[in-house]
Amino acid sequence: MKINAKINFGCVLGLWLLFIGTAAAEDGIQIIIKDHRFSPSEVRVKANTKIKLLVSNEDQTAEEFESFSLNRERVVRAGQSITIFLPPLKPGSYDFFGDFHPDTAQGKVIAE
Repeated sequence: MKINAKINFGCVLGLWLLFIGTAAAEDGIQIIIKDHRFSPSEVRVKANTKIKLLVSNEDQTAEEFESFSLNRERVVRAGQSITIFLPPLKPGSYDFFGDFHPDTAQGKVIAE
Protein backbone atom coordinates (compact mmCIF):
# COMPACT_ATOMS: atom_id res chain seq x y z
CA MET A 1 0.00 0.00 0.00
CA LYS A 2 2.87 2.40 0.58
CA ILE A 3 3.89 2.07 -3.07
CA ASN A 4 0.38 3.00 -4.25
CA ALA A 5 0.34 6.00 -1.92
CA LYS A 6 3.61 7.25 -3.42
CA ILE A 7 2.34 6.74 -6.94
CA ASN A 8 -0.93 8.51 -6.17
CA PHE A 9 0.89 11.41 -4.52
CA GLY A 10 3.14 11.71 -7.59
CA CYS A 11 0.13 11.73 -9.90
CA VAL A 12 -1.63 14.35 -7.80
CA LEU A 13 1.49 16.50 -7.67
CA GLY A 14 1.96 16.21 -11.45
CA LEU A 15 -1.65 17.16 -12.15
CA TRP A 16 -1.41 20.08 -9.73
CA LEU A 17 1.71 21.41 -11.47
CA LEU A 18 0.05 21.00 -14.86
CA PHE A 19 -2.99 22.93 -13.60
CA ILE A 20 -0.82 25.79 -12.32
CA GLY A 21 1.01 26.07 -15.65
CA THR A 22 -2.25 26.01 -17.59
CA ALA A 23 -3.86 28.59 -15.32
CA ALA A 24 -0.90 30.93 -15.80
CA ALA A 25 -1.08 30.55 -19.59
CA GLU A 26 -4.86 31.10 -19.58
CA ASP A 27 -4.58 34.47 -17.82
CA GLY A 28 -2.96 36.15 -20.79
CA ILE A 29 -1.86 39.72 -21.29
CA GLN A 30 -4.60 42.24 -22.04
CA ILE A 31 -4.08 44.80 -24.81
CA ILE A 32 -6.81 47.34 -25.56
CA ILE A 33 -7.27 49.15 -28.86
CA LYS A 34 -8.84 52.56 -28.24
CA ASP A 35 -8.62 55.75 -30.31
CA HIS A 36 -6.58 53.75 -32.84
CA ARG A 37 -3.83 53.09 -30.27
CA PHE A 38 -2.67 50.01 -28.37
CA SER A 39 -2.71 50.20 -24.58
CA PRO A 40 -0.33 49.29 -23.19
CA SER A 41 1.87 49.99 -26.18
CA GLU A 42 4.76 48.11 -24.58
CA VAL A 43 4.31 44.64 -23.12
CA ARG A 44 7.09 42.95 -21.15
CA VAL A 45 7.05 39.15 -21.03
CA LYS A 46 9.29 36.42 -19.72
CA ALA A 47 11.59 35.11 -22.47
CA ASN A 48 11.36 31.45 -23.49
CA THR A 49 7.77 31.17 -22.20
CA LYS A 50 4.54 30.69 -24.16
CA ILE A 51 2.50 33.88 -24.32
CA LYS A 52 -1.20 34.56 -24.68
CA LEU A 53 -2.29 38.03 -25.79
CA LEU A 54 -5.92 39.08 -25.37
CA VAL A 55 -6.56 41.96 -27.77
CA SER A 56 -9.83 43.90 -27.36
CA ASN A 57 -10.98 46.58 -29.78
CA GLU A 58 -12.98 49.36 -28.11
CA ASP A 59 -13.04 51.48 -31.29
CA GLN A 60 -16.02 51.80 -33.62
CA THR A 61 -13.95 50.47 -36.54
CA ALA A 62 -11.96 47.33 -37.13
CA GLU A 63 -8.20 47.18 -36.62
CA GLU A 64 -5.63 44.64 -37.66
CA PHE A 65 -3.01 43.40 -35.21
CA GLU A 66 0.03 42.81 -37.39
CA SER A 67 3.61 41.89 -36.63
CA PHE A 68 6.27 40.76 -39.06
CA SER A 69 8.67 39.81 -36.25
CA LEU A 70 6.00 37.75 -34.44
CA ASN A 71 4.59 36.39 -37.71
CA ARG A 72 1.01 37.32 -36.74
CA GLU A 73 -1.80 39.08 -38.61
CA ARG A 74 -5.36 39.14 -37.22
CA VAL A 75 -8.30 41.48 -37.71
CA VAL A 76 -10.07 42.64 -34.54
CA ARG A 77 -13.59 43.80 -35.35
CA ALA A 78 -15.09 46.81 -33.60
CA GLY A 79 -16.20 45.89 -30.08
CA GLN A 80 -14.69 42.39 -30.37
CA SER A 81 -11.72 40.56 -28.85
CA ILE A 82 -9.25 38.04 -30.17
CA THR A 83 -6.67 35.76 -28.62
CA ILE A 84 -3.18 35.53 -30.06
CA PHE A 85 -0.89 32.73 -28.92
CA LEU A 86 2.85 33.26 -29.23
CA PRO A 87 5.53 30.61 -28.94
CA PRO A 88 8.37 31.04 -26.45
CA LEU A 89 10.32 34.12 -27.58
CA LYS A 90 14.05 34.65 -27.41
CA PRO A 91 15.08 37.78 -25.47
CA GLY A 92 14.50 40.83 -27.62
CA SER A 93 11.99 43.35 -28.90
CA TYR A 94 9.14 42.42 -31.27
CA ASP A 95 7.18 45.25 -32.92
CA PHE A 96 3.47 45.11 -33.74
CA PHE A 97 1.15 47.67 -35.33
CA GLY A 98 -2.40 48.28 -36.46
CA ASP A 99 -2.41 47.81 -40.20
CA PHE A 100 -5.44 50.10 -40.63
CA HIS A 101 -3.89 52.93 -38.54
CA PRO A 102 -0.12 52.32 -38.64
CA ASP A 103 0.76 55.92 -37.70
CA THR A 104 -0.93 55.71 -34.29
CA ALA A 105 -1.46 52.02 -33.50
CA GLN A 106 2.04 50.87 -32.63
CA GLY A 107 3.47 48.68 -29.93
CA LYS A 108 6.07 46.13 -28.98
CA VAL A 109 6.50 42.92 -27.01
CA ILE A 110 9.75 42.86 -25.05
CA ALA A 111 10.92 39.41 -24.01
CA GLU A 112 13.32 39.50 -21.06
